[in-house]
Amino acid sequence: MGTYVTVSGARVYYEVHGSGEPVVLLHGGGGTAESWSLQVPALAGRYQVFVPERRGHGRTADSDGPLSYAGMAEETAAFADTLGLGPARIVGWSDGGAVALHLALSRPDLVAKLVIIGQYANNAGATERCLALLDGGEDGRALFRQALEPPYAALSPDGPGHFPVVFGKWLRLWREGPSLEVSELSRISAPALVMQGDHDGVRVEHSAELARVIPDAQLAVLPGTSHAAPVEKPDLVNQILLDFLSDQRTPLIFDLR
Repeated sequence: MGTYVTVSGARVYYEVHGSGEPVVLLHGGGGTAESWSLQVPALAGRYQVFVPERRGHGRTADSDGPLSYAGMAEETAAFADTLGLGPARIVGWSDGGAVALHLALSRPDLVAKLVIIGQYANNAGATERCLALLDGGEDGRALFRQALEPPYAALSPDGPGHFPVVFGKWLRLWREGPSLEVSELSRISAPALVMQGDHDGVRVEHSAELARVIPDAQLAVLPGTSHAAPVEKPDLVNQILLDFLSDQRTPLIFDLR
């Protein structure tokens, strides 16, 4: 069910499903709570799942000023503090993954476990095709606009006329990209899972490096999937998420790393 909570003076829309220990799902850029519709039922069988919509997304109004990943992490921390969720299992997809990385670095007390799906730490981790799409001029803008404008127009309290404003903020954010040094991620204290599709916008080598640098990290590269892996192969994604988020760990019989 959906409701609002006032966080730092802003009305933030979120949904809650299930019961148990908290899991927070962070959608991608331009996304909404519905982005996680194929994950929520599986996760809600074991956890209390919180699905917030960040400012300028879905049913949460925009505010003045540009967007930044660090700023969105601060907003996410304020959301978790307001609801008393920490420490929680944090799962971020695409932009939500960058927000989750920032959150794990700035507020480790809020992060019990960390999952990053299809996101790089900085633009050096993006594939050439991904960067070309972000810098592709009108063709790239048209592709994103076609996918993102209809849900925005249907849900935003700012109305469909505000889409060009928020769309400009998203494009700027994506082109600038996250700016974390991979070495910074060695400070992440929570167990982490780095997940991506084998046809994702993230270089597999980059995800492998993130999993190597984060002290307690696992790597999952999903075969035959793209940046939309949670939609393309939801059963596989859900199985991996449930396995990782569990308190139980499978003993390693023949660890050669």
